[in-house]
This record gives sequence, structure tokens and C-alpha cells, in this order.
Amino acid sequence: MVLELQSSLFFNIGIVIIAATIVGYIVRALKQPLIPAYVLTGLIIGPWGLKLITEGEIITSLAEMGIAFLLFIVGLEINLNKLKEVGLIGIFGGSIQIVTIFFAGFFIALKLGFANIQALYIGLILTFSSTMIVIKLLSDKNELNTLHGRIILAILIMQDIAVIFALSLLGTLDNLVLGFVWLALLKGVILLGVTLLLGKYVLPCLFRVSARHQELLFLSSLAIVFFFAGLANALGFSVAIGAFLAGLSLANLPYNFDIVGKVMPLRDFFATLFFVSLGMELTIDGFNGLLWPLLIFLIIVVILKPLIIFILSILFGYKKRTSFLTALSLAQISEFSLILVSLGLGLGHVSNNIFTITVLLAIITITFTSYFIHFDEKIYNLFSKPLVFFERFGLLRSKELEHFPHHPKRDVVIFGAHRMGGIFINTFKKLKDNFVVVDFDPTIIKNLIERKIPCIYGDLGNREVLKRLNLHNAKMVISTVPNEQDNGFLINYIKKHNPKVVVIVMSPHGSGAVKMYERGADYVIVPHLLSGEMVARFLRELMENKKDIGDIRLRHMKHLRDMGY
Repeated sequence: MVLELQSSLFFNIGIVIIAATIVGYIVRALKQPLIPAYVLTGLIIGPWGLKLITEGEIITSLAEMGIAFLLFIVGLEINLNKLKEVGLIGIFGGSIQIVTIFFAGFFIALKLGFANIQALYIGLILTFSSTMIVIKLLSDKNELNTLHGRIILAILIMQDIAVIFALSLLGTLDNLVLGFVWLALLKGVILLGVTLLLGKYVLPCLFRVSARHQELLFLSSLAIVFFFAGLANALGFSVAIGAFLAGLSLANLPYNFDIVGKVMPLRDFFATLFFVSLGMELTIDGFNGLLWPLLIFLIIVVILKPLIIFILSILFGYKKRTSFLTALSLAQISEFSLILVSLGLGLGHVSNNIFTITVLLAIITITFTSYFIHFDEKIYNLFSKPLVFFERFGLLRSKELEHFPHHPKRDVVIFGAHRMGGIFINTFKKLKDNFVVVDFDPTIIKNLIERKIPCIYGDLGNREVLKRLNLHNAKMVISTVPNEQDNGFLINYIKKHNPKVVVIVMSPHGSGAVKMYERGADYVIVPHLLSGEMVARFLRELMENKKDIGDIRLRHMKHLRDMGY
């Protein structure tokens, strides 16, 4: 019996992984996002497709581990110190969004004929956005440290805190006695309190020891995940919330990036199972009767929620691009919505129809989000001009970061101030050239402002930023951003407006460098080739006794200190 179960489990997981791989190859060849491909895989191999999976419950159970590992890494990547500058919109803006969407969903559900308790669940389901999906997509695009990335994180954290308390209270709906409510809230406070105390006083000591041994570091990380998951489950919460708090407790440790790297393969494996299981869970019995509510709820999530977040961001003093990208990224329901509806189904609060609507909403909005974030700049460019109207309504001082004194001519424009960009900045500063720096990391821009270096917060793919830079007067434009698409756009834009300007870009590999030359770049930096050439020159001079190793060492140490290391 045990062998049969193991064989069945192995067979079903094998089908999921093989099918997801095949569909993934096809989708990537078409240059489409992978998440919708995994959901499509579930539809193909599930009950409404080829019926290849015989033990769907096993896959669903493993998929719950996928949610847990995804949220563990989400928690790990959340640096609360970096969110201080956007804490205002996170706390107050996030709270306003939660209340507004909840009541909109609640009252519309009542109008559609749902019972009070079902409308309550629907309001909660529509309110929250997916921390798991958004963080994964922003991380893939390297946008977590951008200004809109940090605002998104702040709002998502506020939503996640609200989810913890919502889950605490839902179990008491049948016994709405004040004592039960306070007990549920107390459990939530205990869980958050344990997270903060362990993260500050216990875990740093534990991981200081385990960090000396890579295997022990990995096992300790897994142990913390399962400890918090078990604690959350014992207090009546989902294991996903426990895993998220486990990541949050380790987020400020110096080893968090190493932990992320070790857990990432597990995350990707279980996440694939989660998205495939989402497609497998879809049922279409009585779909015609669900179509109208589904469309209305879809409008709330994809249009009303982003609109409210956009308006709130504008009111809090952020510019239209930052506000638009923030709003666009939150147009989906949460993985916690699936947990909420599953809990409601188990308690008898909601029907199978609401479960089906929730799964459909998750599939549709997660798919939309994959495309929204993938093509966010192109979508923004479509709406850019009419959005100017909203900027006049900002109640607070503009939050855009820059130190951009008026100057009729900027000789050099540098995109990207991290690492190699920092070297160029120091060089041009010594040469006393007139230059300006563009970067999308608020921390870097703040540092440049403190150093009185001309700078603008922005992205090289943003036409409005390029217009402000007055590039038709520039002599040289340097991009240290290793993104082929963005650099290609930059080359085309600059050569169109200023054919004589020298354009230097970066590519992580030789084949990309060839493409950049074909697009019109004057020089392409390939870091590993360039560093190899420099080391070869250094070794040749050393072997020929032209330079002393001690002098080279001292000069290199001085250079590193000048760079702030």
C-alpha cells in the first residue's frame, strides 16, 4: 500500500513537472510570462483536460508547501528599514485601500444576492493583492528596490497584517462573543510578538553559529520555516502565514541573501506545483450562472482597486509614473484569498460557487498581472499624457528624488550608479565634467543628493526622464544597466535625437554586445571580458618587472576605499 502511494505520488509529480516544462518551453519561445503557462498546464492535465492526474489532492497538498516557501522568501526579501521612507502610504494609504475595496466588494455582493456572511468573504477576497506573485515578478525584473517597488511592498505588508487578523476572526463568526473575538486577536498579537522577539534576540545568535556550515545554514532555515508554520497552525492560522513570518524574522540577518539562494530551488519546484494545481482545481459546472458576478468582481480587482491605489499615491505626493506602476502591479487577488475561501468552505460559510469564482479570479488576475508587470512601461506610455491631469491633486509635497540644478547643457549622462557606474561618477567628478546621473534605486539617489552630485530618480526606459535630460546637447551617454531591451531603446532614442553623441552601454555577454553594436552603440562594455583584459595587462607588467606588487596593492586598496567599500 505504501509502495503504491509512493509510486502514485512520484508518477503524478512527474506528469506535472514534464507537462509544465513542455508548456514552459513553448511559452518562453513565444516570449510570454511563465506563470500563465503553469496554470494552463493544470487545465490541460486536470479534470477538464486530459485527466492525466489521478491524485489531485496530493498535488494540492504539495502546492500548499509551494505557497509556504514562496511566502518565506517574500518575507526574507522584505527589508523593513528600506520601507521607512514609504511608511506613510503603506500604513495610511494601505489601510484606506483595504477599507474601500472591502466595503465596495461587500455591498456589491449583497446587491448580487449573496448572503451577508458570503458577502463578507467576497469583500475580503477582493481586498488583498498577491504578495507572492508581485514580489516574484518584481524580483525577476530587478525592481524591488525601485521607489514604486518599495511602495508596493509597504502596501502589501499592511495587507498581510490585515489578513492575519481577518483569519483570526473568521473562525469566530459562528460564536460572535466578545471573548472569542478578543481571544482570536490575542492569538494574532502573540504570533507577531513571537516573530519580532525571536527575530531580534534569538535567531541572530543561532544563525551566527549555523552560518559557519553551509549545510547547517540551509537546515536551520528550513527548521525555522516549519517551526513558524507549526506555531501558526497551532494558533489557528494557515501555514502560509507562519512561513511568511518566518522569512520576516530572518529578513534583517546578514545571511538572508545566502538563505534565499539556498531555498530558491525548493521555492521554484513547489511554486510550479502550486500554479499547476490552481489550473487543476478549476471547475466549470454551472459556469453560466457565475459569469455576471465574475465579471463585476473582475472589474473591482482590475480597475477599481488600481484606480484607488493610483489616486492615493498621487494624494500622498508621488508622481504619475510611480503611482501608475504601483497601482498596475496590485491588480490581482491574493494567495490568501484562496486560503480565506478554503477556510470558509470548511466552516460552511461559503458555497462551491464562491470557491469557483475565487479560483477563476485568481487565475485571470494573476495572468493579467504577469503581463501588466512584464509590459508595465509600454502600458504606462499609453496612458502617460492623460495622467498629467491627476498630478495637480497631490496633497503632500512631491516625493520624487532628485538634485538637478538648472544647466543649459549636460556633457555626460550616466544611467546606473551602482558598481561600475560609481567608478564613472568618481572619474567625471575628478575631471570636473558637467554630468548627471540617473538611477531607479532611491537609496542610491539619496546618497548622490547628499554628495551634491546632479541626479534624477528614474528609469532609462522612461521617455519623460529622457526628455528632461536634454540629450540632444549631450556629448556622451553611458548606460551601466545590463538590460538588452532597455539599452536598445536608449540607443534608438538617442541616435534619433542626437546622432553625434557617443553612446556606451553594457552587456553581460558577448552575443548581447554584438547586438548592441548592430543597434548603433559606439562601445559596449562586457564586464568579464574587460576585467580579464585588465588582469592580463597587470600580470604582464608584473612579470616584466614594470610595476611593484606592493604599489599596486596600495593603489587598489585606496580605490576601494574611495568607492565606499
